[in-house]
Amino acid sequence: MNQTVHQRGSHRRRFTRRRTVAVLTAAVATGAAVATGAVPTSSAGAAAAWPTAKGTKAVPSTIEVSGTYDGGMKRFHGSGELGGDGQDEGQDPVFKLKDGAVLKNVILGAPAADGVHCTGSCTLQNVWWEDVGEDAATFKGTSSSARYTVTGGGARKADDKVFQFNGAGTLTVSKFDVSDFGKLVRTCGNCGKQYTRHVVVDGVTVTAPGTSLVGINSNYGDTATLRNVTIVGDSRKRIKPCVRYQGNNTGKEPTQVGSGPDGRNCLYSASDITYK
Repeated sequence: MNQTVHQRGSHRRRFTRRRTVAVLTAAVATGAAVATGAVPTSSAGAAAAWPTAKGTKAVPSTIEVSGTYDGGMKRFHGSGELGGDGQDEGQDPVFKLKDGAVLKNVILGAPAADGVHCTGSCTLQNVWWEDVGEDAATFKGTSSSARYTVTGGGARKADDKVFQFNGAGTLTVSKFDVSDFGKLVRTCGNCGKQYTRHVVVDGVTVTAPGTSLVGINSNYGDTATLRNVTIVGDSRKRIKPCVRYQGNNTGKEPTQVGSGPDGRNCLYSASDITYK
């Protein structure tokens, strides 16, 4: 498919705290160059090699995508209105994907603003976040039939969430590497509009430190299915594979109500998790 790309300006100001993050201008120290279109994958608990960027592109305003956008393994980072670092709520994304759009072969460097927003079904293929800003990606489709697919790629240095699941439908994350993070996936615990959400995590390699893989709202019927997960460097098993919350639509902080497999919302067994 041909790509259709538009850029729009952002006029939102940000007020909350910012963490200091140096803009990465050099290639990632680890890993070898990845050819355009290639999707590095993990094997037997070994993290995939991080790609070396083939150039750098500053993004002053959100890139809107319909169809397919192939970044050619360039590093994209925010500048101007998208140049802030930190966990500020309400930041604009570097990429905004329309329903059915595909984003592939992209490295998001720092500052990454609010990463990627999907307004409907979308595919993120071989997308890498070197230093997660507010969130790596947010999924916002309103249809129960929406499908969000993240395949290949990786993310690191996420103070809180990697993937924020605000919309309806099913999110599948596979062949993905994550390290130094808070939560890999969190279904929104206090959005004004709530949905039933389903998360599938398959073939993911997780490197400590981290807090949890998936957080879901059991009272809204959310499910998390975990398969072929490898957790590295967590001998004390502090990373919780699945955490259940009592969500709400009032904006209040959700309440944690349990964790671990229960056969209803957290769908996995001990054999689905391997510790290295």
